Amino acid sequence: MKSPTELAAKLARQWQNADTRELRLLHPESWPIRLNIGKPTGKVVTEQLDQVRQHLDRWRRINVGRVHWENIRFRSASDAVEIPVTWELSKPSEWIAATGCNEIRREHQQLDRLVTTINPMFHQFLIRQRHLVLEKPASEVIKAAEVAQLLQQGYAEGSPLRALSVAGIDSKFFERNRALIVQMLDIRFDGQVSDLGLEGFLGALDESDHWLLLADMDGTRLPFSQQRVRDNELAETPLPASCILIVENERCLHQLPNLPDTIAILGAGLNLTWMAAPWLNNKMIAYWGDIDTWGLTMLARARQYQPQLSPLLMTEAVFNHYSQERAVQEPQVASTAPPTGLTQEEKRLFNQLLSLTKGRLEQEFLPKEEVVQAVAEWARAREVRNNYQTSR
Repeated sequence: MKSPTELAAKLARQWQNADTRELRLLHPESWPIRLNIGKPTGKVVTEQLDQVRQHLDRWRRINVGRVHWENIRFRSASDAVEIPVTWELSKPSEWIAATGCNEIRREHQQLDRLVTTINPMFHQFLIRQRHLVLEKPASEVIKAAEVAQLLQQGYAEGSPLRALSVAGIDSKFFERNRALIVQMLDIRFDGQVSDLGLEGFLGALDESDHWLLLADMDGTRLPFSQQRVRDNELAETPLPASCILIVENERCLHQLPNLPDTIAILGAGLNLTWMAAPWLNNKMIAYWGDIDTWGLTMLARARQYQPQLSPLLMTEAVFNHYSQERAVQEPQVASTAPPTGLTQEEKRLFNQLLSLTKGRLEQEFLPKEEVVQAVAEWARAREVRNNYQTSR
């Protein structure tokens, strides 16, 4: 005998399956669905009568869908007993309600809104790739579908993506929604966009070269106190310093102290693939970014390339100390769940930020003395490590 709770859990697991989700949300002929409840044996009725009664009571309280009952005779009972045998659900809304899961209910409501608004050619994609879709505001997904319907091969005519004027989008729309646009265009053009690249398909200027700011922290390692290099060149060219300080935003340079044998790399943002460079493996590395979901996402990505790095000033304690006066709203979160690569403490901070109206503490708002102290502590730690390695 299966309880309503057991079958609700089964229905919730089915929601996680892309094939089942697509079948039930897009194909009316897949309904109704029937779940077998099972029948008690005569021995169970005789020896566990109280449990059987509780089982019957639980099913009598079900008000979603339709529970089918049968009159069954048992040797131990003088009269036939009405037993629930199947649970029938006739439409998607009953399936969602039967799971009893608020998160599934929320996802279904958002998908339902998107499906009723967006061109049917994208419905299968929306339902199967729900994590890519649901991590963004519905308005962004709807706008991405509108843009994907208007774009044609060669549309950009040599302009950069940020300069395209289509459907009233802003200059960072492609940056925020690149994966959505590519997959939607692949649906329209049979995978050509993934084959050619988005810029190649649209005939857009490729701005993939990312210039990073290097700062010599004691004036002895580089020919200039500051200079810019391309990320692809940095990936191939070792820097002449034992210690590398990576800073999310360029504007924080004035907060950094002088530091021997150290080069700071500023302004990388999400562009961190250069950190896979083998020459970085033997460096002492620190990473400092904003305390928001994007900053923690970048930290997780940086740590995937260089697990030995030390994060600076990206803690719950720092956020709580300065957030009351200096935190601001994060316009759009990086994701609705912590990314792989964060520690347990960092995951807790990530979830805390998601729950706040003002869940963003930008680097620039930290006092210089706080930054100087954190960098100095990192410097002392690396000296201890160097002395230990030298003495071994």
